[in-house]
Amino acid sequence: MPNRSLSEWLTILEARHPSEIDLGLDRVSEVWCRLNAKRETISSKVAPIIVTVAGTNGKGSCIAAMQAILLAHDYSVGDFTSPHFLEYNERISIAGVSVSDESIVDAFAAIESVRGEVSLTYFEFNTLAALVIFDQYELDIVLLEVGLGGRLDAINIIDPDVAVVTSIDLDHQDWLGDTRVEIAAEKLGISRAKKPLIIGEQNPPDGFDELVLKTGAAAVMIGRDFSIINTTTGSHFTAMVQGSGGLSSFPDIEVSGLLPQNKILAIQSLISAGLELNPEKVAESLKSVLLVGRQQSLIFNGVNVLLDVAHNPAAAAILKQNIPIIKGKTYAVASVLADKDWAGIISQIGDRLDVILVAKISDNPRASSAQSMLDMVYTAGLKGYHCDSIEDAFLKAVAEASAGDQIVVFGSFHTVSSVLKIISKEA
Repeated sequence: MPNRSLSEWLTILEARHPSEIDLGLDRVSEVWCRLNAKRETISSKVAPIIVTVAGTNGKGSCIAAMQAILLAHDYSVGDFTSPHFLEYNERISIAGVSVSDESIVDAFAAIESVRGEVSLTYFEFNTLAALVIFDQYELDIVLLEVGLGGRLDAINIIDPDVAVVTSIDLDHQDWLGDTRVEIAAEKLGISRAKKPLIIGEQNPPDGFDELVLKTGAAAVMIGRDFSIINTTTGSHFTAMVQGSGGLSSFPDIEVSGLLPQNKILAIQSLISAGLELNPEKVAESLKSVLLVGRQQSLIFNGVNVLLDVAHNPAAAAILKQNIPIIKGKTYAVASVLADKDWAGIISQIGDRLDVILVAKISDNPRASSAQSMLDMVYTAGLKGYHCDSIEDAFLKAVAEASAGDQIVVFGSFHTVSSVLKIISKEA
């Protein structure tokens, strides 16, 4: 097998499988079994505790919060998230540090050596690589983020000790179903009978309780079993979480930063995993958690920029609440994939935006055209225009912005990534 760089490997993987998304566990399970059979060092568990996180929105934030808490308590932790912004290595980390190119390349080579005739998608290859890498370390806990849905996602070849469903909203309907209850069924598919199932959805669809019962999991639901208690100041809250001995209090957690809902989900998930947490360490660790591309505030050429990967109406509604109210103009730079509810996104956030600059995501067959996005902007009665690229749209917004104006970048990971590349080059 020729020696390949990480870049060469990724180019091959992106082109190899006929479908970017091909849900199902048969192929990836087969290769995982072959890896287990060939390499004595690989175990099916990879760590004593596995936490798998699914959900329409909030998966990455929940994992980031768990990672911060675990590191503050000196647990050895690995996490697998997706997608990445600037470098592929961001997807796999040990103790909060991205793994090296060499580690990933070696894992890819190990997978290729046993794959044989089995075709794997880019994400399936990524998932197996993360598991191979995690197994090389003596980790206390591994955090896994579902790529799409849950029941048929490659992550689900691993049995979690704790399953987390952060939220349930309409997204990826072509693969997951047209209703919230259908989507819920797919996400609940990561749970296991008699194992903790942590649910963060605060407005579940009709029929949800029946779906939860069918899983046989030990469900713990926000608002019913654990909850947020706001303080009188409004700047901090207390997390009341459910443990083996009843409710436990985690006070003085800052409201700012990650959404409080994702912070309490992280705490509840780790408590349900049987870990002992120090309330002071939890509060302190969550102060510094920042997640790239999620409610991320930067200054570029003197202009305030807010970046968020919001790509569905529910996420747009949350983003809207966090756009600063200013006297100046708010420019938006946005681009979505064609399967996203762009009209729904605009209906949620449009009244906070003065000008919307849209552009087609480059090199992606699923990208929505700039003209179709612009047409919906006009239909909503909003001001906007299209640009040749996301980069052009951002630089145009920067050029037009005056002192006191701001720019909001949203719509997809691709959109935020394109803008972050510009900002990182100037840094």
